[in-house]
Amino acid sequence: MQTIIDRSLQPETKDIDRINIPQAKKFTLDNGIPVYTLTAGFQDLVKIEFLFLNQEFDVNRPLLNSATNRMLSDGTSNYTAQQLADHIDYYGSFFETDENSDFTSIMIYSLNKYLEATLPFVSDIIHDPVFPSLELDTFIRNNKQNLTVENEKVSSLARRKFNEVIFGEKHPYGYLVQTSDFDKLNREHLKEYFKKKYTTSNCVIIVSGLVKDDAVKLLNKFFGQTAATGKIISNGIRPVFTPSADKTHRIEKESAVQSAIRIGKPFINRAHTDYPGVAVLNTVLGGYFGSRLMSNIREDKGYTYGIGSAVVSMKQEGYFFITTEVGADVTNPAIEEIYKEILTLKEEPIDTEELEMARNYMLGTFLKGMDGAFQLAERFKSIYLYDLDYSYYDRYLQKIRTIQADELQDLARKYFDISGFYEIVVGRK
Repeated sequence: MQTIIDRSLQPETKDIDRINIPQAKKFTLDNGIPVYTLTAGFQDLVKIEFLFLNQEFDVNRPLLNSATNRMLSDGTSNYTAQQLADHIDYYGSFFETDENSDFTSIMIYSLNKYLEATLPFVSDIIHDPVFPSLELDTFIRNNKQNLTVENEKVSSLARRKFNEVIFGEKHPYGYLVQTSDFDKLNREHLKEYFKKKYTTSNCVIIVSGLVKDDAVKLLNKFFGQTAATGKIISNGIRPVFTPSADKTHRIEKESAVQSAIRIGKPFINRAHTDYPGVAVLNTVLGGYFGSRLMSNIREDKGYTYGIGSAVVSMKQEGYFFITTEVGADVTNPAIEEIYKEILTLKEEPIDTEELEMARNYMLGTFLKGMDGAFQLAERFKSIYLYDLDYSYYDRYLQKIRTIQADELQDLARKYFDISGFYEIVVGRK
């Protein structure tokens, strides 16, 4: 007999005691390329991601990483960009790229039954791009136009200027791209850079979805037979950070309706032992809708529609930031309230109810972030790129469950020294 649920009663809540994280399985192709697989779900779909670490940053050619990666599918010796797109689309597959300051990736989504038919085109893209002149001209023109549009947005200007201020204008994390940088791109530089970076020794493959037994065999067929060439690129050797000597920066934009505020500092990354604790601290301050910044500056003061904070982790470093957009007439009061909330975290312990709410939110968000193979692949990538293992997540979750108010107050005093914060405001005076 089927039990009828009484909808008038509130569902019973249960604590999240333990989260079992499915772990990646490792294989190795004939030429040494490591392959990690994560199998989950019921849909007959697979995602294959090729990861390549970036080379050392050249301030004279700052767009080589992103431009080379984005243009891989713009033509090979065998196919034009249109032909590649048509062939991949014919099999219901989807191709995309991603770039950041630490690595670039190439991703293909495919039904398992068409994987063998799709991979030859992906192989051609990875092994034999030609960077056609016409497509390069189009890439340069479109991206210069996009950057011009972005430079009209106060939020975009604040974000880009903030990175430059805290990391330095010659560091890949902080370099402020100019439209003139696109004019420095040429085919020969792209081809030369491709040969150095996209090598078997600098490649990692992550496969997620409903991974079938023959998936690794197919990868070995199309990507494991090329000779192991090139050296492993280390992301540890980077330019030193040269933060700005000035802590406060104002960029006037008279046409702006609102002012964009961005406050923060260089910070620890995921590999640091304090990271789980400051993640909890950040959640209380501005990491979710029930945070203190939202309660004060949005709900109480009505200065903004939204405000938040985050700890961003990268390979070499991390950074902490608070971001919002407010009316020009309340810019200074909003900044005062932001600092007030930071000081309160240092001076007063967080009460039990507020801390429990933050814990539950973080545990629930983490659990949601494992819903499916693609999300599990992202969890794996987050530890792989920082030379961590799955025990990191055990420590992370344990810290969320057990951290107390006095420990959070100590972390606030340790990391939230207001004199070390950088402040960027873009908008009308």
